Amino acid sequence: MRLGWPGVSILFALSIISLAVLPFIGMETIGITQISGDDLQREIFFSIRLPRVLTAFTAGAALALCGLVFQGVLRNPLADPFTLGVASGASCGAALMILTGAAGVISGIPVTVFGALCGAALSFLLVMAFSGAVRTVSSNGILLVGIAVSFFFSSVLMFSQYISSMRDSFRIVRWLMGGVEVFGYGPLFTMLPFVITGVILIIANIAALDHFLTGDDIAQTRGVRVRFSRILLLGAASLMVGGIVSVCGPIGFVGLMIPHFCRPVFGAGHKILLPACLLAGGIFLTLCDTFARTLIAPAEIPVGVITALLGAPFLLWVLIRQESR
Repeated sequence: MRLGWPGVSILFALSIISLAVLPFIGMETIGITQISGDDLQREIFFSIRLPRVLTAFTAGAALALCGLVFQGVLRNPLADPFTLGVASGASCGAALMILTGAAGVISGIPVTVFGALCGAALSFLLVMAFSGAVRTVSSNGILLVGIAVSFFFSSVLMFSQYISSMRDSFRIVRWLMGGVEVFGYGPLFTMLPFVITGVILIIANIAALDHFLTGDDIAQTRGVRVRFSRILLLGAASLMVGGIVSVCGPIGFVGLMIPHFCRPVFGAGHKILLPACLLAGGIFLTLCDTFARTLIAPAEIPVGVITALLGAPFLLWVLIRQESR
């Protein structure tokens, strides 16, 4: 039984409830009366709790959408936002900024974020360039090139950790765990332009995304410019991943799990599946982050650790289910 738009409405209501309730939950629960009567509690709520929940929701929604796009374009159920090595490139760029001790801002963007964005862009350009060099625009060809580029950036990242000081190495490792420990709305506003641009491009090409499920040949007979649409959709998803990773670090498995959960419930049509994944991804990462900051309070667990603990057994379950089929 497919839930369709009524199911999307339920997810929307759950999203509103999550955004309204979860900011009050933390190491200590904050009440509405405390916000109105205590300056310190009000500062904590509006400068820490609320921006963090909004950032987690935005990142989770965008990562889930990116996973949906990668799985649809590459026709691979195991594809996720890190398939083309964009996350590895972004992580490498941020690590190099940390290693060189760069500080300050460039065009209003912090240097570490700028380095991550440059690394993500370089990764995607390398994938497209090498795909053109080997004359492949097929899903499997791009996927294999992306894996090779990912390994390259991962090796550069390991080398940078090896030659860095103990302090910088710890900062790099901590950043690679992923997290939404933000103060204020600056990180959210840094991430939003990339997310909004990516969402608009994907929605504008949602028909092509549906046609990709039928295969390249059939999609081309239906008027889809296969090469152009594939590069555009993957580029839009990679842009979103770069923006998210530059702020939150690499948070894995959200883009793998959420489309898998939504597809049996909402069907394969992307007009319904797209908003469902956006809302479900936002709810999921927001709940994971709430769990991460309350489980061992007053200490916090990076939310990337929580998603990895959930994603690893989920990946094994997907592999076993495919093998049984």
